[in-house]
Amino acid sequence: MSFILNGICPLPYLGVIRAEGEDSARFLHGQLTQDFSLLGLLEARLAAFCSAKGRMQASFVAFKRSHDDILLVCSRDLLPQTLKRLSMFVLRAKVRLSDVSASTALYGLAGPSLESLAGTSRSPWSLQALGEARLVHLYPADGVPRALWVAPAETAPSAAASLRPADWLWGEVRAGIATISRPIFEAFVPQMLNYESVGGVNFKKGCYPGQEVVARSQFRGTLKRRGYLAHSVGALQAGQEIYDAAEPDQPCGLVAQAAAAPGGGWDAIVSLQTASVASALHVGQVDGPELDVLPAPYPLLEDI
Repeated sequence: MSFILNGICPLPYLGVIRAEGEDSARFLHGQLTQDFSLLGLLEARLAAFCSAKGRMQASFVAFKRSHDDILLVCSRDLLPQTLKRLSMFVLRAKVRLSDVSASTALYGLAGPSLESLAGTSRSPWSLQALGEARLVHLYPADGVPRALWVAPAETAPSAAASLRPADWLWGEVRAGIATISRPIFEAFVPQMLNYESVGGVNFKKGCYPGQEVVARSQFRGTLKRRGYLAHSVGALQAGQEIYDAAEPDQPCGLVAQAAAAPGGGWDAIVSLQTASVASALHVGQVDGPELDVLPAPYPLLEDI
């Protein structure tokens, strides 16, 4: 594509939960799909919070500021209910959970503006300390490096260019890793969005809510739904159903995240039945706008 992401963008649609206390890592280790006990101070984690049925109720980009101070960045529209549900499981653990969104600055950085700040490119989920700020390196969008800046409120990274929010959101889609938001609450087990292939699930850790379902989906049979990129000339939005023209009686997939494409039309991350990927697909209804499907922008980890 000719359009190249570059610049800095505030991210008001995200919020931050803080877990602090000597049991913080142990507590999160037992609640989320990732290993927090062994999380170092130079790496971040993609993680999901699941129901007992293995359905994702929230997703996080998380990292430690110290060994007993962990920040979890998530969709702001799910933060209050996620914080409330997580707090129900604290019991006697020595951990305090709080919403620190108001006291935290969140920005997205991409392209040359990121490189000028961070220096050489780094692998996804690596963590870089820049004074009080933390820079979480994300998956690239069409080869363009991206990162999440997390720092105390009223601070911002210095960058030569501003990036439109719509373009940052498009880059999020092109990177192929969906953030769980209210329209897709409990719609997917992690593998339906390829979380196991992008560092979002650790199959070697202990139990967490939904762990048996997630493990069974991985090891006992073929995964029937996977995440893909898609494009349509019609407007797309999270939560829209997708229909296979050959099987019109029920939807074969769901839009997980969408954004307007700089070149026209809309791009999306979709979760589809693998049997329908090569079919004629339509959004919203059987005769709705056509949907063109592309592979995910990273290799799938089919066997752990």
